[in-house]
Amino acid sequence: MDDNCLFCKIIKGEIPVEKLFEDDDVLVFDDINPQAPTHFLVIPKKHLSGPAAASMEDDGLIGKVFRTGCEVARKKGIDHYRLVLNNGEQAGQAVFHLHLHILGGRPLTWPPG
Repeated sequence: MDDNCLFCKIIKGEIPVEKLFEDDDVLVFDDINPQAPTHFLVIPKKHLSGPAAASMEDDGLIGKVFRTGCEVARKKGIDHYRLVLNNGEQAGQAVFHLHLHILGGRPLTWPPG
């Protein structure tokens, strides 16, 4: 955990969120600034500053992040959705804790931006 990380503070319960799913490895909650009718985040409880910080030992955890996102989308009734990972400030990463965005509930155009 990183004491200065917003998502680590959420994981520790210092900042409240409405949890959509939680287990020992991941936490899922709605994005505070939604860009689609359905927009939630899946974060690993292990602090990784972004996708590039993941190592081979994190392969199972990263797979679980993706699988959990898809399962939560299905439970919310969303069949068509976009999965987004940003790596670095110029790519749009604002919180430097790996997190997967799941966006759906409306047609999504390409390219995204």
